[in-house]
Amino acid sequence: MDLDDLILVSVDDHIIEPPDVFARQLPSKWADDAPTLVQRPDGTIVWRYQGTQVATLALNAVVGRNPDELGYEPTSYSEIRAGCYDVRERIRDMNAAGVLASMCFPSFPGFAGRLFIEAPDKALSAVILRAYNDWHIHEWCGAAPGRFLPLAIGPLWDPQLMADEVHRVAALGCHAMTFSENPDRLGLPSLHTDFWDPFWKACCETGCVPCIHIGSSSELTMTTMDAPVDVVTTLAPFAIMKCATDLIWSSIFRKFPDLKIALSEGGIGWIPYLLDRVDRNYLRHRHWTGQDFGDRLPSEVFRSHVLTCFIQDPVGLANRERIGVENIMWECDYPHGDSIWPLCPEEFMDEAVGLTDREIDLITHENAMRSFQFDPFLVRPRESCTVGALRAESADVDTAVHTTGIRRGRPGQTMEQVMANVNV
Repeated sequence: MDLDDLILVSVDDHIIEPPDVFARQLPSKWADDAPTLVQRPDGTIVWRYQGTQVATLALNAVVGRNPDELGYEPTSYSEIRAGCYDVRERIRDMNAAGVLASMCFPSFPGFAGRLFIEAPDKALSAVILRAYNDWHIHEWCGAAPGRFLPLAIGPLWDPQLMADEVHRVAALGCHAMTFSENPDRLGLPSLHTDFWDPFWKACCETGCVPCIHIGSSSELTMTTMDAPVDVVTTLAPFAIMKCATDLIWSSIFRKFPDLKIALSEGGIGWIPYLLDRVDRNYLRHRHWTGQDFGDRLPSEVFRSHVLTCFIQDPVGLANRERIGVENIMWECDYPHGDSIWPLCPEEFMDEAVGLTDREIDLITHENAMRSFQFDPFLVRPRESCTVGALRAESADVDTAVHTTGIRRGRPGQTMEQVMANVNV
């Protein structure tokens, strides 16, 4: 397949929320209680809500930046691309990278809405959360029909409220909701309880896909605090591997046979090993552990229910048949530190050696379209959705690397030093 003929749908990108998130969707009676954006004396920005403040960390918004200047420190709007928070500029940046459509995870509320989970006034948080979802669906995604796959946040402290929100946003065309890779770490019941059943049931009824992002348990995968930060960035995907193991051995998929769950930003290269491991464990130990998958193996359950995605993963693509080509989706991760913007199609084609055109279409857009009930071709003709056509629409976008002259990274930094510098 020619690079310009690719159609790219990214199932994992991010929003750095603009200051006016709650300006129009939140009823005025709660306006004074909404999260507030505050600029600190050093120019960095934080969101404040119910006694908590959350900074936007530099690694969350680095596209177009000099890699030598990256770090964990809080940042400001002046240091990041407008496409991080301005939807019109985001579309132009997507065009420049040849990306047709994007699913955008939240930033300041946390990938799974941790800010609202931990806030003491849950009734207020439910109102704020719904207003955030309305902003995301109507103002962010609604600004450019056919260019975004809507993604809602759920009120994880109450699974029945989550079920209600699943039905509410489904009526608005949203068929994805964030979830935590390990709710136990958030002080909530684990995946091995029936606490979440109302949510799983609502997802089956509407075709909603819970999307579990690495880091959504708000716990870093690490060894020791004096280990180099490289240990943490290397181990990041392994939290989602632990989550996948929980899902396989839980009763969720046996109780809800129509449920699909997506694992976001966790990569795919580890999956063949995990599937071999769970099958071997099942066959050797099921007689005393009591596990019973009927006439299926655990690996078959995984392939029937779990959707996966990758940014760059040549090992995973080489083993795509063992993972299930129908379950693999592509991601850009704009504007995070692992993002391959603006060279998304070039990077993908470098790793797509040996893939058939049919496999490429499934991985780059068809799996995402099917899984999230998304059809951009109803909005614009297919020939206008290709890398070549999109890049031609925004050929004037500046994709050069820019520098601020501020060097944040320091060789050999430990996690203890990094966390001290965050100073949130």
